[in-house]
Amino acid sequence: GSVKVLDFGLARIGAPQPEVTNDSPTIQEVPQGSPTILGTILGTAAYMAPEQARGKTVDKRADIWAFGVVLYEMVTAKRPFVGEDLTDTLASVVKSEPDLSAAPPQLRRLLAKCLQKDPKKRLRDIGDVWDYLEELPRRDREEAAPTCTACCCSESRR
Repeated sequence: GSVKVLDFGLARIGAPQPEVTNDSPTIQEVPQGSPTILGTILGTAAYMAPEQARGKTVDKRADIWAFGVVLYEMVTAKRPFVGEDLTDTLASVVKSEPDLSAAPPQLRRLLAKCLQKDPKKRLRDIGDVWDYLEELPRRDREEAAPTCTACCCSESRR
């Protein structure tokens, strides 16, 4: 009856590094356990915050962005940022706005705060999500929850 998201977020090892001035950061996969390197884009393009896609310094607000992307996918069954390839997807993250009308009305305000392009306007802490969810009447919270149709879940609801 509950959903858990594990191993979610950015790892940062060591002291903060000065911002890289190179206009073209590299995109690469780094082996597990490697430190995050400033100026290197790490992660899955569709879930990267705009500042992350640009290879800039990121903080916990990039995780809030990724949470917003996952929540959007859960309630709409589609990705908010798409492209034919990695470059198009990154461009969509940086330039496009998600179609919030595809989400349930009671979650649009929360999604908008999670998916702000400017990290200064984004939610500051993931704990703030509860404030938005608690504002919803119980009936709306139940309607906003996605309905699982997998055999194991649908049988237990009968």
